[in-house]
Amino acid sequence: MAKPGPRNLITDVPGILVGNAQDHDLKSGVTVVLCEQPAVAGVQILGGAPGTRETDLLEPHNTVETVDAVVLSGGSAYGLDAASGVQAALRQAGRGFPVGPVTVPIVPAAILFDLLNGGDKNWGRYPPYRHLGYDATETADRSFDLGSVGAGTGALTATFKGGLGSASIRLSSGMTIGALVAVNALGSATIGDTRHFWAAPFEEGTEFGGFGTPWPFPDSARQLRIKSASAPSPAGNTTIGVIATDAVLTKAQAKRLAVSAHDGFARALWPSHTPLDGDLIFALATGTSGIVPDITDFVEISAAAASTMARAIARGVYEASVHENDVLAAWAGPV
Repeated sequence: MAKPGPRNLITDVPGILVGNAQDHDLKSGVTVVLCEQPAVAGVQILGGAPGTRETDLLEPHNTVETVDAVVLSGGSAYGLDAASGVQAALRQAGRGFPVGPVTVPIVPAAILFDLLNGGDKNWGRYPPYRHLGYDATETADRSFDLGSVGAGTGALTATFKGGLGSASIRLSSGMTIGALVAVNALGSATIGDTRHFWAAPFEEGTEFGGFGTPWPFPDSARQLRIKSASAPSPAGNTTIGVIATDAVLTKAQAKRLAVSAHDGFARALWPSHTPLDGDLIFALATGTSGIVPDITDFVEISAAAASTMARAIARGVYEASVHENDVLAAWAGPV
């Protein structure tokens, strides 16, 4: 029977570490997913306003098969600098794609918009994201915090603060799937004017409160709830994540896994994949289980990718904490 891994984090996938660095005055931060050994990777972008680095190389027809890390960052386009800090840390460690006498760490990255969330963005000549990326890499471990940390530090949704979420599931086949996500959606993770999560049907235990779905289902559930022009961050959106497995996958299968994980966005956020979101999912396959899935196994992995991502989204909102100068309530705080 499928059940979450011991941490219920993406790091239940062997070969994956996660590091966070944040500045609560800035209300922004960086999350690094570090591969202990280079991992096969893919990406799928379904939002209409993405901000990315090194995503083209992940397409199945391109040469480089594996990556050393992926980066999720706040800061809009400024946050793409975070990958340079991660590269610096990895180069010091001797990591990277060998090119003659040198190595080049392969570090794809994606960003979300959190510039209008009440934080102090007067950082001077250069933004701080390169340093945050370096620091996040240095802290990478199997245990890490959720909520208002890393790339989720200043995240917002239409109804509550967003945050960094993660979840895992171990299948009866022995393969593990883990999800990590920074939730900063134009839409809402909660149903109508309630505190119930759209992802409730997939909840494991009480990982995001155990409240289930509302009954009777409220009429407000059909009302579109998005950040409006009068909201604190009307154009500040994007949910970015990583889906990982210990199965042995090809680069093409990794891309298909990322495609499937986007179904978790649609199950947990309404609306998702809008023209004002840069919704993106990286996929990583460490291969540490040694299991090569057949087509039936891959269907199960794909379904688990969607449900695990949905759970991670709800956990990101559920775990958000209250901080000074917040422009939106945290789910667990006073409304």
